[in-house]
Amino acid sequence: MPELDLVAARREKLCRLRERGINPYPYAFPRTHTAEELRREFGNLPPASHTGVEAAVAGRIMGLRRMGRVTFADLHDRSGRIQIFATPQTLGPEDYEFWVDVLDIGDLVGVRGEVFTTKTGELSVAAKELTLLAKALRPLPEKWHGLRDVETRYRERALDFVANPKAREILIRRAKILRTIRNYLDERGFIEVETPILQPIPGGASARPFITHHNELERDLYLRIAPELYLKRLLVGGLEKVYEIGRNFRNEGISSEHNPEFTALEAYEAYTDYQGMMELAEGLIEACVLAVAGSTRLEYQGRWIDFSRPWRRVPLLELVAEATGCDVEKPLPELLAELDRRGIPIPAHLRRGPKGKVIEHLLEAFAEKTLWNPTFVLDYPLDISPLAKRKRDRPDLTERFELYIAGREVANAFSELNDPEEQRERFLAQERLRAQGDEEAQRIDEDFIRDLELGMPPAGGIGIGIDRLTMILTDSPSIREVLAFPLLR
Repeated sequence: MPELDLVAARREKLCRLRERGINPYPYAFPRTHTAEELRREFGNLPPASHTGVEAAVAGRIMGLRRMGRVTFADLHDRSGRIQIFATPQTLGPEDYEFWVDVLDIGDLVGVRGEVFTTKTGELSVAAKELTLLAKALRPLPEKWHGLRDVETRYRERALDFVANPKAREILIRRAKILRTIRNYLDERGFIEVETPILQPIPGGASARPFITHHNELERDLYLRIAPELYLKRLLVGGLEKVYEIGRNFRNEGISSEHNPEFTALEAYEAYTDYQGMMELAEGLIEACVLAVAGSTRLEYQGRWIDFSRPWRRVPLLELVAEATGCDVEKPLPELLAELDRRGIPIPAHLRRGPKGKVIEHLLEAFAEKTLWNPTFVLDYPLDISPLAKRKRDRPDLTERFELYIAGREVANAFSELNDPEEQRERFLAQERLRAQGDEEAQRIDEDFIRDLELGMPPAGGIGIGIDRLTMILTDSPSIREVLAFPLLR
């Protein structure tokens, strides 16, 4: 039957309900048990057992089967499934015929009755009283066995969550990951803070921002690309361990690994450095893996990932040299010439430099997909790391790492630059790149520099992409799977 006809049939049933004086959308229902709670309490009963216990359950009807004078319904709530058993004897003859006629798969109902097991041992609730909680006017897809068209799943997300238990389970696991992160940091003396999402200058990362306008102030503002500069100002203010979990916004492409708005953790700790951030990352992510998998090994897209500590550490320049066979220590013109001889293409906009962007491109093109088990890639060039301290024995590099898991970047961390004069010089170098056409180059933030001049303690800071981490820990191939409502083209 066409969907329009199915909707019309359900609307006709809605009219019949109202004519009978039944409110098809009541205010509440006093539930006593979830499906899981009933199974936990009574799941070991032998067949044909009666408990004498009355329960009230509520959920969505996901299956209806009429067998003679008995009707079975599969009732699903957030915890799982319970069977509803209805007969003219339990509901009364008139009510039984009415409800069997007007109920559809997808309707939300509340049921009150005795908990028992059928002759086949199926735990059930014998419906003595039935309350319609919400009449579903649209049918569920594909005979209610799951919504499979990927584009439809992402565009009709509420329907996807109704039809696909796995989609719901991913969000439940995401919540567990966030809870684990907060508990881990809180137990170590960090405090959770909130910093502005609307910012006068988009700072803390190299990215193109979204622009909005404040009418009262008569000025443009930017959706934040990162909270970093504000969090470091809190270090200046004496809050020695801070973190924020929140949304960032970058006006960039959409792909299986990128969404224009995404969730990140940023954490900063005074009196440590990027070595301390490696230890923090290992412990924090291991706690998340244990919370969702119960082990330090889990499978992602058919391959196992081993999160056992310590994790591999490899310098960026060594990794890229090994992957390309090129001497990446050469000056940029010589490096480009060697890449050309080897037939390694470099995009035209990167050929003018800085050299660090060429090395970063080579990492992404040739090495990152090989980094399956957790790997810290260390010591990035100064010219692409304007907020990180110089490496102690290599002033052309910085104490910065990126963490790769399953071939994708999951975290970025620094020994934080706290010299206000050097920070100004770094910002000015970024401004020169902007003048040459680099839209992602960072801007000078005078308020941040002013606060650095008050004195910021030495510190380590880290940003972890929650969406990408959740992808790995839930075996999800696309970032859209781990977002409740992803942005689509």
